[in-house]
Amino acid sequence: MFIHWGQSSQRGCELSWPLVGGVFSLPFCNNIPVDEYHSTAATFNPQKYNPQDWAQLAKRMGMQYAILTVKHHDGFAMFDTEQSDFSSKNSPYGKDIVREFVDAMRSHGIHIGLYFSLIDWHHPDYPAFTEADKPYVFGQYRQPTLKQWERFTDFMFAQVQELLTNYGPIDIIWFDGSWERTPEQWQAQKLNDLIRSLQPNILINDRLPGFGDFSTPEQFIPPQPPESAWETCMTINESWGYNPADTHFKTARQLIHALCEVAGKGGNLLLNISPMGDGTIQPELVKRLTAVETWMAKHSESILETQPGLEPWQFYGTSTRKENRVYLHLLLKPYDTFTVRGVPIKRVKSVQILANARELNYTKRCAIIDTLLNPDPLGELTITVPESALDPYATVITIDFTPENTDEAI
Repeated sequence: MFIHWGQSSQRGCELSWPLVGGVFSLPFCNNIPVDEYHSTAATFNPQKYNPQDWAQLAKRMGMQYAILTVKHHDGFAMFDTEQSDFSSKNSPYGKDIVREFVDAMRSHGIHIGLYFSLIDWHHPDYPAFTEADKPYVFGQYRQPTLKQWERFTDFMFAQVQELLTNYGPIDIIWFDGSWERTPEQWQAQKLNDLIRSLQPNILINDRLPGFGDFSTPEQFIPPQPPESAWETCMTINESWGYNPADTHFKTARQLIHALCEVAGKGGNLLLNISPMGDGTIQPELVKRLTAVETWMAKHSESILETQPGLEPWQFYGTSTRKENRVYLHLLLKPYDTFTVRGVPIKRVKSVQILANARELNYTKRCAIIDTLLNPDPLGELTITVPESALDPYATVITIDFTPENTDEAI
């Protein structure tokens, strides 16, 4: 679960980007004058914020970790920081949102992730973004003086230290915004060393320049899985923050199919929710998340703690596996039957619908000589799938094999 939430959510606009006039990648991001954008920090008071609800939803959906925007590019801290008054603690809400988030997620066994932007368009020494800096142009950023940058990096390091010291074990720190400065300016090596010293078991994403334990493709599923550990971060509509003007929602089926494809390539899906200003999740998202939850209740075994399954030439779809069981995700309706190739057909124990253990009929075929002489031939399996067996979102079929030499044969 990715959670993009901040003081601007009460306005119903994207986080941060409206204050710089918008950005090409966010089609529903409007332009808000800088001072007007920042002014709502003084009215942030999410009285319906209940992170236990978020944690319970994450748990029911089978989510393994949750990442909250503790500070986005606009510089508003969602935690109690001694470095600035620009925070939720100093808003009318008067509480440490990160503290409540961490406690709730931990109580349900959800690993903790914190999103922290290196950019700070509010801090005077960054320097702060102004109306005179518009339009925002990539590659053209007002530079601080050496003294300003020294003060800002001290501030930034101090906030990172607070986050990694005051909230117990943190599992992931998720950086963003590195494009505006060089790795040397960010002092990336020093920052990495600080993080490792404070939280030796933490994972760092690849957006701290030159470092990172996993890669983060954004808004798409890579055609080939990255060589390292990876996750795809994805929105449900076209916006990261709560934006009622954006009604371009993905369907529940699209979200489930994305989940299946990412799992089939060995990655994680970091699915974004965007709470409203009061802390609740908008009904359009709840409807889709509930459908995903219902599907996961019957099919999570094929997603969680799996590894990639068959090669694309073996099965025209996405698949995962656990030991001697292969999970086939039917993302398109089959025409009565479909075929799986290059599997040890003499060791097939059963073919079933995962959701209800319904047995499916199948036939086996391989080269005639292999049938006679090879005790463990590779061949093709043709599986019959009745219309009545299909799931409205994604049907999952299991193939169980006997264990002898399974890894070498499948």
